[in-house]
Amino acid sequence: MAELGMEFANAICYSGYRENQSPADHTYPSYEQVCEDLRILEHQWTYLRVYDCTRHAELVLKAIRNEGLDFRVMLGANMRAEVSNPGCPWGADFSEDQLAENRKENSDEIDRMIQMAIDYRDEVCAVSVGNEATVEWTDHMVPVDRLIDFVRRIRRRVDVPITFCENYVPWVGKLEPLAMELDFLSVHTYPVWEYRNIDSAMDYSIQNYRHVADHYPETPVIITEAGWTTNSNGRGIDPWNAAEEFQAVYCSQLLEWSRAEGVLTFLFEAFDEPWKGSPDPMEPEKHWGLFTVDRQPKQMMRGHLARL
Repeated sequence: MAELGMEFANAICYSGYRENQSPADHTYPSYEQVCEDLRILEHQWTYLRVYDCTRHAELVLKAIRNEGLDFRVMLGANMRAEVSNPGCPWGADFSEDQLAENRKENSDEIDRMIQMAIDYRDEVCAVSVGNEATVEWTDHMVPVDRLIDFVRRIRRRVDVPITFCENYVPWVGKLEPLAMELDFLSVHTYPVWEYRNIDSAMDYSIQNYRHVADHYPETPVIITEAGWTTNSNGRGIDPWNAAEEFQAVYCSQLLEWSRAEGVLTFLFEAFDEPWKGSPDPMEPEKHWGLFTVDRQPKQMMRGHLARL
């Protein structure tokens, strides 16, 4: 990654939505709240990954610049479904009118990404043309040739490394044409979602990474999501397998491995996000943060803070 201007350092996914805030209804954190978050993260993390090109992302970039903070940002595009996907377990069947609207919004999102990368060229270290938009279970499926078009559009306008963030499975096969267009590949690995316990989790994540990296020996491969939820209502993750202790063990092992191997790895994620998933407060989607929603450190950050 050094050849792309991205030296190895600690990296984390950041989305700052608090209680009663959500990207779904455009209730964003304030500038002051974003600054508070970045002050919490600045001593342990160098790279931040954000997921869209909304006001939230712009506030992150503005705060880094205005406050003189030492972060580099991977900017993401929030893709909406451009085709229906019967393989999505929670439903992804859309009308043609909705899909047409989504295609326009995706194109506009890419244009916003290009402009942000131009406006904040010192803060943006890389861009991603989407997140989990091709895996078989996604509710926001985007055709591979459409993603390739987005990559080429970005490359014509800005000189910044381009990637796509996806589960490890589609990279070997479906995403090969896209991989040929990218500067580096970004892999997600979640052993706890695949019913692994803490004893086998790290080995499984290494297998996931090698599944992709060995297939593309000439292309840099990083991890852009890996983590462990600390609560679960049983939806997809057994409650006994969701705990701060397991999060601390897995994330510590992951950081140690990534440093030893020189693999840039974004932990998922900085703060719990109550807007995610179902209304059930124990929904696992809400509890992946290394900090709670009220910005209190969980066991990982209390016990391993000095070593980050």
